[in-house]
Amino acid sequence: MSKLRRGILKAAFSVAALSTAAAAIGAFSEDPAIARTRQQALMLDDLYKTSVVLITEHYVKDPSTLSAASAAKALFEAMKQKGWHEARLVGFNNTLFNPENQPKDDFEQTAQSKLMAGEAHYERTIKEADGKRYLYFATPVPVVMEKCVMCHADFKDETGPIGALSYKIPVIE
Repeated sequence: MSKLRRGILKAAFSVAALSTAAAAIGAFSEDPAIARTRQQALMLDDLYKTSVVLITEHYVKDPSTLSAASAAKALFEAMKQKGWHEARLVGFNNTLFNPENQPKDDFEQTAQSKLMAGEAHYERTIKEADGKRYLYFATPVPVVMEKCVMCHADFKDETGPIGALSYKIPVIE
């Protein structure tokens, strides 16, 4: 395993560990269903980010190959079609390749502001018209390896997130 990859995974797991610890501390005073769903969100976040890093590291050779973002979007769509949850990539700059990646609502706009300010994640619990509760959860997506700037050249010298993963997960009652 390369030093870069170890560093990336260590950073990803450090963020998850901090979020998990914060969730555990807050779990004593909060709804246990929200705490369980937050744990699921953190697990999904680790899974998706690790997948993107591995795809980029092993399969992305140049900008003409299938990007890890495109592969992730296909995976997100498959999970949504099976009724598990919704996930999407949200871009944080004004020169997005795909306008569909812009923050789409108040939750994602607020998440952008919070994550750009250094928050480890941003969340809201919403009861929708169907009567079900959902955890809306967003985490930052940083540039973590040299290959990232093949498609995200405008972030070559940036240290903050280039975007977010935004989730809508049914609360596990």
